Amino acid sequence: MASAEPKAALIEFWARNVRSYRDEVVLSMEGTRLANKHVVRNVSTAATAPEKVLPVAAIFGANASGKSAILSAMWDMRGLVLHSFQTRLRGARRRVPFLLVPDSRQQPSEYGVEVVLDGVRWRYGLEVDDDRVVSEAAVHYPKGREALVFERENGQTIFGRALRGMQRAIAPLLREDALLLSVLGAVDDSPVTPLFSWFETNLMLTDAGTLDIRAGFTARLVRTDSREHVLDLLRAADLGVVDAEVIEADDETVERARLAHRLMFGLPFAEAGDAGEDAVGDDAVIEANLQQVLLRHQARESTFPMDPQYESMGTKTWVGLIAPLLTVLEGGHVLLIDELDGSLHPLLVAQIVRMFQDPETNPRCAQLIFNCHDVNLLELDEPFELGRDQIWLSEKDSSGATSIRSLADYKSRKDESVRRRYLRGRYGGIPRLNPAAFEGGLQRQQDEA
Repeated sequence: MASAEPKAALIEFWARNVRSYRDEVVLSMEGTRLANKHVVRNVSTAATAPEKVLPVAAIFGANASGKSAILSAMWDMRGLVLHSFQTRLRGARRRVPFLLVPDSRQQPSEYGVEVVLDGVRWRYGLEVDDDRVVSEAAVHYPKGREALVFERENGQTIFGRALRGMQRAIAPLLREDALLLSVLGAVDDSPVTPLFSWFETNLMLTDAGTLDIRAGFTARLVRTDSREHVLDLLRAADLGVVDAEVIEADDETVERARLAHRLMFGLPFAEAGDAGEDAVGDDAVIEANLQQVLLRHQARESTFPMDPQYESMGTKTWVGLIAPLLTVLEGGHVLLIDELDGSLHPLLVAQIVRMFQDPETNPRCAQLIFNCHDVNLLELDEPFELGRDQIWLSEKDSSGATSIRSLADYKSRKDESVRRRYLRGRYGGIPRLNPAAFEGGLQRQQDEA
C-alpha cells in the first residue's frame, strides 16, 4: 500500500451520563511516553510539533462491565450530529442516559471529541436532554492558537469570526432540538464542513446486529475494482475459499436488514419499524445493499458453491468485516468493533490488529477501537504489540456505574507479563467469580431432579 499523509485522526472522546457511564469517561488515542514507537503516528498540525496518535485502542473487561457502552456512546454522538436537524427527535429516545440513578433522565447527557482534520485541531462538545440542546461548542486551532467557532448555551449563540458572515442565514434554521453543527452540515462548504464530514465518514460501528448489511457491503465490493482485494482477504483467512460471486438476498435477510439499517445509518433510538419522517433510506436502497456473497470452496477435484446459510459463523463474521476493514484502511477512518474476537480464531484476530498497527498496511492512520476477551492480544509479537497506552480496562462499581482506565496509569515493570498479571486480577477488569455459587446452583438442580 502506498505511503500517504494522514488527513484525519481521533485524539479523544469523552462522555458523561451516557449508557453505563454515570461520571465522565475519557478514551484517549494520544500517544504517551509509553507508546510503542513502531506504531505511534505523527499527524501534522498547525502547531510546531505533530500530534502523536495511536492507531488502535483495545478495551478489556468482564461481561456486562461496559465495554460495549463506550462504542455505543460514540455511535450515539454520531447519530445526533448527523440527524438532529433533518429529523425531529422530540419524543423519541435521542439518548440513553445512565439508568441506574432515578434522576439521570432529568440530567443532560454530554458527548465530545477532539480530532485533527487536514492539519487543524478541532474540539467539539455538546449536552442534550430529552427535548433540547442544553449547550454546544466548537473551537479550532487553525494557526496553532485556539479560536472560537461557535458557542451555544441556554438559548444564546455566539458565533466566532469564521461564522459571522453566515449568522443571519443560520439564525432562522436553529431549533432547540437540533444541533448547530447538524444545521451547518446541511450547508455546502461551510467553515465547519470538515468537522461534520468527519462524523459522516467515521465511527463506523460493527456489531452482531449489523452483520447482514455489512456482508451486503462486501458483496458490493465484489462487483467493483476492489474484487481482488476482497478475494485476497478471503483466501488469507484460510477458510478454504477460492472464489466469490454475488447473489440476491432472500426475504428473511432483507427484513432483518431493514432493522439493522436503522442502527447502522439511521436513528439509533427510534422504535424498530417506526417509519414516517424519521425513516432513513427506503426499501429499494436497503435491498440494493443486500446482495450476499456466495463463496466457492475448494473441494477435492473441483470447487463447490456454498449457500450463505450453511457457512460457519466464523466465515460469516469475516465476510461481514472485510468491507469495513478495506473502507477504513483506504480512507483513514475510525472503525468501532464490538467483540472483535466473536467467532474468529485468535490468530485471525491478532492479524486484524496488526493490519492497523503496521504503518505499511495502514499508512493513512485509520484507527481501530474494539473490545474483546482474547487475552492473547495483550502480548502480540513485536514490533507491533499493543502499547500500554493502547490497552484499556473496563470495570463496574457497586452502584452499577462503569469506568475505564488505561493500563498506562498502572505502575509496573517493563518486562512483566501483562497477560499473566491481568488474568490474576492485578489490574482489575476481570469477573469476580464465585465457584461455590456455581456448584450450589448445579447441586440444587440435581436435588430437584
